[in-house]
Amino acid sequence: MLLGRKAELRHLNNYYDREGSQIVVVYGQKHVGKTTLVREFMTQRAGYYYMARACSEREQVYQWGMQMSRDGYEMEAFPSLRDILIRITSREQGKKVIVIDEFQNIVKASSDFMKELVSFMHSHWNRDEVMIILCSSAIGWVENSMVTRIGEAAYELSGFLKIREMPFADLVERFPNFRIEECVEAYAILGGYPGLWNQFDDRLTIQQNICRHILNRDSFLCEEGERILMDQLREPGVYNTIMAAIADGSHKLNNLYLHTDFSRAKISVYLKNLIELELVEKVFSYDTAGKENVQKGIYRISHPLVHFYYTYLYPYRSELEALSVGEFYNNYIMSDFRKYVNGYFKQVCRQHLTRLNDRKRLPIQLEIVGEWIGKAGELDIIAQDTQEHTLIGLCNWERPTTYEDYEALLGCAKKAKINADHVYMYSAYRFDERLNLETKVRTNLKLIQISDF
Repeated sequence: MLLGRKAELRHLNNYYDREGSQIVVVYGQKHVGKTTLVREFMTQRAGYYYMARACSEREQVYQWGMQMSRDGYEMEAFPSLRDILIRITSREQGKKVIVIDEFQNIVKASSDFMKELVSFMHSHWNRDEVMIILCSSAIGWVENSMVTRIGEAAYELSGFLKIREMPFADLVERFPNFRIEECVEAYAILGGYPGLWNQFDDRLTIQQNICRHILNRDSFLCEEGERILMDQLREPGVYNTIMAAIADGSHKLNNLYLHTDFSRAKISVYLKNLIELELVEKVFSYDTAGKENVQKGIYRISHPLVHFYYTYLYPYRSELEALSVGEFYNNYIMSDFRKYVNGYFKQVCRQHLTRLNDRKRLPIQLEIVGEWIGKAGELDIIAQDTQEHTLIGLCNWERPTTYEDYEALLGCAKKAKINADHVYMYSAYRFDERLNLETKVRTNLKLIQISDF
């Protein structure tokens, strides 16, 4: 059953309902659920699905033809693309849906593929309308290279649909047997990627899932964090070095230079590639008057599973081979895991705040939600409405939240040179008595425990 994705299905339906034939590009990160989405869309619609291989043009049509033969089509051993399309569209009457998954594998091997696709759409062989969905997990290629590569065929594209990560609320729905705390921990590892969610079992604890489904050398997830990276990039040595450095705490360009000994120019080029692939992000602090106290931009690994891999598995490969999964977890993950999860708890809290905002359950209607990254201290949440009324927030996953945390939050706001109209404090644990009493006198202070989610 497809979880969520109502808006994405509406977009596809809108394209399908248009007059004439359509070519739509659907793209997004690996495991984000593109294939599940298009297969759901194809339900009760005539059509065909093909997963393109990374191979030569001749081998591609051979594999496609062989698949169609297994599905009952009469095919030659090495059919042309036109022959393939004619066979698919002539089997049944009415509008057809043809899905070509990972279509970049065909385009990169055949410069004429898109030209032939467009030619078929406009030919008399296309007796009925057809909707062709081209899927790709090569985000950087689609957004930066594809149009140039396919040339004039780009003018025939009906549109693009980018499939993004699913929100935390959908993960909670996916794992009904997890406590809310366990859902946050799962989100910190698997993110909003439903293709990865399928690897966890909510009848087990998070520790058991990590040991069984990540640390186990035979498990799919054990190496997937690196595969996600290397499937789209060459020079693994360089990228592994940079990713390991970021995971180790080198978040600024100069820190990466000192850690890797690569030139700053080289690091910048490789970071640009990682950002295009949405595996790394450059985080800029919310713009306030306190510019002298702010960090100008830091790099973070943006894909949770990739982040988990380079934090816990990559540095300790020898130990992973030598120890049992239980010993490895106890020695290298357990003591640090709450700190690791805290970064993702901030994302969960911002999503919760946005959801409250969408439901108009906040004292102000927020327009922008971000974070302020200071040289000494951070505002986990800073948000404003159109009149610049400001809401600030703290997200504390690691320990009980105290009145001193509240004072530190206000002190950080002072460094940022902002006046907080509202203060929201999120905690995975309890709030101390003094902080609870403070809410009685300060109506602009809101305390939210994770159980309130």
